[in-house]
Amino acid sequence: MNAMMIDKKDNVAVAIEPITKGETVEYKKEDTVCSLTAAEDITIYHKLAAVDIKKGEPVVKYGEHIGIAAVDIPAGSHVHTHNVENHREAL
Repeated sequence: MNAMMIDKKDNVAVAIEPITKGETVEYKKEDTVCSLTAAEDITIYHKLAAVDIKKGEPVVKYGEHIGIAAVDIPAGSHVHTHNVENHREAL
């Protein structure tokens, strides 16, 4: 496995080694091994979409909303500041 997912609510996985465009990405979601194809190079410890994330939907990592998709993010794509808007929830 070259990526990890911590919480079943997550819609992103985290690369635990550098991933090259076209490479198969494997991670565990609960007890199931999931795989997808990397749409681009992913730097170690960066996020990639585990599923298609539509513009305006929350990006969820470690079970927490970390932002809102600024554009449609296809599964396998790098998820970072270029396609995620900061979103603070009201306290």
